[in-house]
Amino acid sequence: MSDFRQAPLPSRSGYGAAPGEVVRNRVLRNTYWLLTLSLIPTVLGALVGLYTGVNQSMGANPGTSAIIFLIGAFGLMFLIERNKNSSLGVALLLGFTFFMGIMLSRLLGAVMGLANGTQLIMLAFGGTAVVFGAMASIASTTKRDFSHLQKFLFIGAVVLIVASLANIFLHLPALMLTISVMAIVIFSAFLLVDLQRVINGGETNYVSATLAIYLDLYNVFVNLLMLLGVLGGNNRN
Repeated sequence: MSDFRQAPLPSRSGYGAAPGEVVRNRVLRNTYWLLTLSLIPTVLGALVGLYTGVNQSMGANPGTSAIIFLIGAFGLMFLIERNKNSSLGVALLLGFTFFMGIMLSRLLGAVMGLANGTQLIMLAFGGTAVVFGAMASIASTTKRDFSHLQKFLFIGAVVLIVASLANIFLHLPALMLTISVMAIVIFSAFLLVDLQRVINGGETNYVSATLAIYLDLYNVFVNLLMLLGVLGGNNRN
């Protein structure tokens, strides 16, 4: 969905740390804080979608929902990047995560309709956390540069978007499963690239960094939940 991205902390006074290290640590710290904060509007958006019936409307009109999602998501991402150096950028980012929560409510509603829906949601959340921990560990310890993967991952993400839009009309279960598996792999790799860029000081704006990492995690969670719902869901009696 996006090209869409430890060093020891400096002493309290800042002495003994190179300027680049200070900036890098600040961006990393602010990114993690903002990423954690972004979960709140995501949850609120999902609740609004579930309790206002928006999720049911999206389920009844998947084509229209896809158009709204693409226009809303890419429009907000454009505005975030345009205002990333101001407090407005933070506000837009939180608004974006609220919007993404509303869009997520359709899938959450479907999974919660299963007998073990709550367990599947928690399992998907835990699996996403494991992916994040693994990618963060690799990004902070390896000396290998993964930035060269960005071009191939971006092409893969575009293919996923096209395939997902096509499957709205094709309704092929096998294609949906294939898309979900590929999405988990591609966005896990995106997460590694984006985290490494922040950790190594390649990204100097924490709003942009948070947006990239949030999108990676969102897509991993969504597709993991879809897989679990299809392969491990139990219908209610």
